[in-house]
Order: sequence, then C-alpha cells, then structure tokens
Amino acid sequence: MSDENDDHSQRKRKTPDDVEGENNDDDDDDDDDSSSDEDLVLEGVIVRNVDASDSEESSDDEEQDDADDKADDSKPAAKRSEAKRPSKADGSNDTKEATQETETSRKDSNKKRKKKAPGPEIIPVEFTFCDMDERYFHGIKTLLISSSPLYATTSSAMADLMIENIAVGTVISTEADREEGTVYGFASVLNVTTYQERECVQSLKALCLSKCPPQHKSELETVLSGKTKRPAGFLLQSRMVNLPLEIVEVLHQQLVLDVDWAVEKAEGGEEERKSFDFGAFVRLAPSYRSSGASYYKYFDDEVFAQNAEFTYEIALPKTHGMEETPYCTVIVMTKTGHRAAMKDLKQMVYGDAVSNS
Repeated sequence: MSDENDDHSQRKRKTPDDVEGENNDDDDDDDDDSSSDEDLVLEGVIVRNVDASDSEESSDDEEQDDADDKADDSKPAAKRSEAKRPSKADGSNDTKEATQETETSRKDSNKKRKKKAPGPEIIPVEFTFCDMDERYFHGIKTLLISSSPLYATTSSAMADLMIENIAVGTVISTEADREEGTVYGFASVLNVTTYQERECVQSLKALCLSKCPPQHKSELETVLSGKTKRPAGFLLQSRMVNLPLEIVEVLHQQLVLDVDWAVEKAEGGEEERKSFDFGAFVRLAPSYRSSGASYYKYFDDEVFAQNAEFTYEIALPKTHGMEETPYCTVIVMTKTGHRAAMKDLKQMVYGDAVSNS
C-alpha cells in the first residue's frame, strides 16, 4: 500500500472522542503492539433468530424431563427401601441423603432447562473498520445487490469504483474474516464529476434526472452538473440488517472523517482537494411500500431524509422472483444537512448519553 494509504490507515485509528464503545483507557499500552493499531476495532453483538426447530427441540426436552420426573416418582418401593439401611451406629443414613440430594439436583436442573425459553442467539463480535481493498470486492458487490435491485446490472462496476476511490470509503469486517474478504457493511462517496465518464455513474445520474419531479428538476440538474463551486457525491452504503446500531453510527462518522482527511491530506494539489470537498450528497435509499405508506429499508436513511433539501420516490423494475414493486428514494442533502443528520443519528442511537456528555 502506498504512503498515502498508510496515512489513511493511521487516521482511521483515531475514533471521535464522543464515539461510544471505544476501548481507550487501560489498554493503550497493549494496543501499541496489537493488530488494532492499523484499524479501528469496536466490540458489538449480532443477534441471530433461532430456527423453528429450536422450539420443537425445546418442547421435546420438556416432555422428556416430565417423563423422567414421573419415572422417578414411580420407582418400586423395594428399590427405594434399599437406600434406607443405616450405615452408622447413630442410625443416620448417608446413602439416603446422597440419593435424595442427587434426585433433587437433577430435578432442579430439569426445572432450569424448562425455564430456559427459546430466544435469539447473541454472538459477540469485534468489528474492524478498514480501508477499501480488492479483497472486499465480492462482499461489497453482494451487499449492493441485496440492498436494492437498482444495482443489479452495475454492482461489479460500482464495487470496483469504490475500491478505486480508497481515500473516501470504509469497510466493516472482523479480524478473523478480513483476510477472506467478508464484509458486514460499507460506506463511500463517489464524486459525480470525477467519475462522470463511468457508465455506472452515468446510469445513476440518468435515473435520478429522468424521474425527478418538475419542481426539483432544475435544482437537481445543477447539483449533478459538475459546475457547482463544490462537487456533489453519490453517498453509497449498505450493510447486514442485524448490524448493531452503534456500529452503524460509527460507520457514518468514519465516512465523515474520511472526507475531512481527504480534503486535508490531498497530495494532488488544489484540484484534488476540491474534488473531496463535497457541497452536496445524493443518496438513493432503498425503500418499500406497505399499506399505502412508504418506508426506508435502513433507519439512518430516514434521518438523512429529515435533513434533506428535497426527496422523491422512484419505482424500480421488478427482478426475477419479485412479487412487490421495489422502490428507492432519492435524498438530496447539502453538506450542512449531512452534518446535521450525523448529530441526529448519534442522538437517536445514544439518547441521553449524548446530551449529558
């Protein structure tokens, strides 16, 4: 990796002071020699719902426990009386007491097993925030396709472009999975002017403009024209649906740090610096309709929409096997609106902990 990329990794080791969950006090000395020096690492959990078979197995266990209890109570009297023979001169019966204690312990254990209701499986995970890299190509592509049919034909090209755009982009993986290229989530911003010749970017621009309502079309044409003082960027992000909310918030904060770092550290002169100094963000957020109302697939897109200059919804073509029409909502934000959304997102995730900090 180049010196520029090394600087990028160095910056990413620094988490915002107010990010919850950072390990930063007692382990500072140890961290100097650990692999986490290269990337931000945060602890979290993934909740995985149990299968229906788990409930059935639990029910079978309970039935077996009940049968065992009944069998204990119906043992022949002759068998039980054998335990009553005293073994000491004072008439005490250690054997009986031991037998009763064993039966009581087993029954208590059975009761505990009965009380243990089936529920979601909690899997502890240490998430690692990494730079874009070729190893993550398939993971990024898969998440893009799963996020929306919008990327069905451009997922490979979009993944390649995000990897190429290493200065502004973050991937969530784990220390154990990163070598295999496993991706739990990602975020990136692609300059609509820098990459205006790329077919995948052209297709996004064409879709946005062709479906834009008349009252916003002139404004959107200006945003996407490449002739504004500050460029616009397509904000791309996708992730596994059960990713912890705190990790999602840090992902967005890391993207902000990416942008700020790229502007500060640009080595290609004033032109490159300006290319990262985004004045507007365009987000094509996956959405759907239910009972006549529209909903966002990702909760953070709703926060973006609340801080947007304007939004509008687009119906997408159905892909193979789809019964319902998929949608996406075009969210157009200024830089000010995007930073305001970051504050709202943090407040949503951490609540009173942010207000009191």
